[in-house]
Formats: sequence, structure tokens, C-alpha cells
Amino acid sequence: MEVRFREVETRKQGRTVLEVPELALGRRATTAVLGPNGAGKTTLLRLAAGLERPARGEVLLDGEPAERAGPRRAAFAFQRAVFLRGTVRENLDLALRLRGADAAERRRRIARAAELCGVGQLLERDALHLSGGEAQRVNLARALALEADLVLLDEPLSGLDGPSRESLLADLPAMLAASRATVVLVTHDRDEALLLAQELVLLLGGRVEAQGPAGQVFRRPPTLAAAAFLGYTVVGRRAIRPGALALGGGTPVIRFTVERVVDLGTQLAAEGRAEGRVVRAAVPPGAAPPAPGDEAAASAPPDAVLTYGDDGRLAE
Repeated sequence: MEVRFREVETRKQGRTVLEVPELALGRRATTAVLGPNGAGKTTLLRLAAGLERPARGEVLLDGEPAERAGPRRAAFAFQRAVFLRGTVRENLDLALRLRGADAAERRRRIARAAELCGVGQLLERDALHLSGGEAQRVNLARALALEADLVLLDEPLSGLDGPSRESLLADLPAMLAASRATVVLVTHDRDEALLLAQELVLLLGGRVEAQGPAGQVFRRPPTLAAAAFLGYTVVGRRAIRPGALALGGGTPVIRFTVERVVDLGTQLAAEGRAEGRVVRAAVPPGAAPPAPGDEAAASAPPDAVLTYGDDGRLAE
């Protein structure tokens, strides 16, 4: 399924929260919508699901207005898993009965979704007494059991502890690929977006700041604002790839006053500020770390430094 936004504007309490002149999300691919809190990510999902209508413009699912097609062709897994009283199986069965599936089809879909999401052993458990990680997996299974053309996931890994998050992060790409649907998920975490999705849409302030293959957007953010959100160190019109700065080495690209030295476990890093922005540079192995107050110079490989024009856009 193709999801297309045309001249879309959404307003809430007199404020524009989403403004998207043109955006197309590809068929049978996973797209991550990345951005900070308040960027309009969940609003974009709700528009695609047909749960909201824009103040202006249109959202189309394979050419059909989302408010008509969404309830029939989209599955939405909300950020917080909400279940009714009863077993996991009963909760999954209810979602399918509401879509009009017969008993045999419901059994088949529940079995497949439970296997995909690794929750087969939970089907007879009380849905209100699941752990956070179990609840998120069941939430995904409920969405995938609908076998919809479009699957929409709102922060699928939020609120999970470290082990639960890592386990689901490792399993989720295969789950989504097996669904054979167009998948759109939202997240505020850069690494989640890169690990889960082939395509990336970066939303800042309700507007699309960058779009394209996920790795390509990360390697060459089209604007300084995009580079800053993706973790680049931005000083003036230059952006340095995350993790590329180190003290000493070649020609310095940044000079700064050390405020502290941080032990990151695998290495030491000197931290300070340049032009009001935080700078963190690795201390080379075996080198004596600087002291707070020392002047430091950090370098980076040439291919890790991007230059932007006066308009804030990447210089070709």
C-alpha cells in the first residue's frame, strides 16, 4: 500500500502541529518517522489510520481517502498497550471479530501472529497481568493478526526495560517483514530508526526535514537542523559525524576548553563547548587525558565532516 500526503495541514488549539506539502511512503517497506516529542509524529500516524482528518489537504491510501480506507485496511498499535478483561487469546479474537473474520480464520490468524511475535505461550494468560515486554509483544500480535495492508506502530519499544527492549528490537524486523505490509512506525530514538526501518522520515516542528533511505539520510543529513538531531556535532556551518571526533590526530576541526573528562567504559572522552554546543572527543588509547580548563583540539576523518551553506543546506 502507498500512503500519500498532499498539502496536509493539521491544527490543534489554534496551532499548526503538522504541515506536509508532499510525502509518499513506499509499498511493502518499513518507514521510521523520527523526531522529538511534539514533532507531529503521532498525528501523522493517526491521519494515515483515518482516526483524524487534516484541516487542509488529503491523505490517500492507494488513492483512496484515509478516512474511508483506514478503518478497513490499517492496523494501529498504540504506544500504550490497552487490553480488556480476559485472556490474550480473547483480546486478539475480539479485534478480529470486529473486522468480520469467521471463527476458522480467527484461529488461523491468531496462531500465526502469536508465532511471529513469540507469544504463543501467553495466549491463555490474563491480558491484564502481562509484563511490559509481554504486553508490547501482544500489542504487536494484535495488530499483525489483522493482516492489514498498512501497519502503524506508535513508539513500539517505549517504556521497556533494557533486556526487553533489546529482545524486541532484535525480533521486530523479522516480524514486520513477515507481515508483508507497508509499515510506518514512529520513534524519537535514532538507533531504533536505523535498526528497524529501510526508509526514514525526519520530522522537526511538524515539517519534514529529511526523507530517504535510512542510512543515506544519516550519512548525509540535508540540513544542519537534521544533522544536529541525528547526533552530529554542529559548529558553525560544519557537522561532524557522531563518534568521529578525537583529540590530536590530523588537522583540528574544533578547538574547545575541556570542562570534564568522562569515562565511557570503553574509552575516555573530553567534553566541553564550542560556540555554545557540547563537544565530546575521544582520548586516544594510552594518551594522558586533559584536565578541566585545558585547551583541546579535536580532529576527525575528512569524510566525517560535512559542510553546509548559508541557508543551512548541505553543500554539494
